[in-house]
Amino acid sequence: MTENHIFGPVMSRRLGRSLGIDLLPFKTCSYDCVYCECGATTHITTKRAEFFPTEEVISQLDTVLRERPTLDYITFAGSGEPTLSLSIGRIIRHLKTAYPEYKVAVLTNGSLLGNKEVAADLSQADLVIPTLTSTSQETFEKIHRPDTCLLIKTIISDILEFRKEFHGEIWLEIFLIPDLNTSLEELASLRDVIDKIQPARIQLNTLDRPAAEDWVTAPDPDELENFRKYFAELKIPVDVAGVCCEQPDVCRAGESTHEHILKTLRIRPSTVEDLASMTGLHHHEVAKYLSGLLEEGTVHIQRGKRGVFYFAGPNTDRK
Repeated sequence: MTENHIFGPVMSRRLGRSLGIDLLPFKTCSYDCVYCECGATTHITTKRAEFFPTEEVISQLDTVLRERPTLDYITFAGSGEPTLSLSIGRIIRHLKTAYPEYKVAVLTNGSLLGNKEVAADLSQADLVIPTLTSTSQETFEKIHRPDTCLLIKTIISDILEFRKEFHGEIWLEIFLIPDLNTSLEELASLRDVIDKIQPARIQLNTLDRPAAEDWVTAPDPDELENFRKYFAELKIPVDVAGVCCEQPDVCRAGESTHEHILKTLRIRPSTVEDLASMTGLHHHEVAKYLSGLLEEGTVHIQRGKRGVFYFAGPNTDRK
């Protein structure tokens, strides 16, 4: 059975109306982040590979894009680290050649930006958003639980070097976790590094869905506003990621609502309300589909701050 690598379009908290591309087997990453909404990493690696046939992904993209949908971005994201895929460069080049009207974004943890082949693969993207949560190796390891070969000082140096060569925009994501990277010492060191990187934007992100570890929490709104003001002193625009107003996402031809919901949950754990907003279906209709998926054992539930979230896959204890 051919894997579906395209998801959405959805209204992203960061990028507006976005068509997503997932090039990886579920939870293949160089990190095992405590805050990841997709659960624990099952395959931690820094070794790049062609996980799926490149032509298969391009064919699926062409099927969607020949309709010329309205999009803000085509985004490489998904449930792992996109730059681990050897296919990413060729697919970006195809997009910029065949569909130059669309902007291409890559969400990355930044761990492979020092690889010259990765830098070359990303060179035609319009936007790259690396994550940076700390300058301290100890805190970095507590938050990201990275592959053992990764050092934060090297990653920071690699981001700085990539910044010099890359001709598109760089935004920097900072994921804030109270009591881990929100002390004045942590924030001051982080701000100094950001001042050197000079991204076009800073995006403060916090927990919105259940995390891989249930002790992870989000700062309260007042704290978050104080953090925003602190980083805004750099005179760089600072956005605070929030729960966006989803726009109805109509199923593509040949795709059932059942398949559409399951595919969405594989990438983005969601509440009934989230799915109703994304699909344009009534809450009761969404609940009916979810009930069927629960009976099949293809989804499971977990309670989060915003309510009950549905996750793709059986409940195997996400910790």
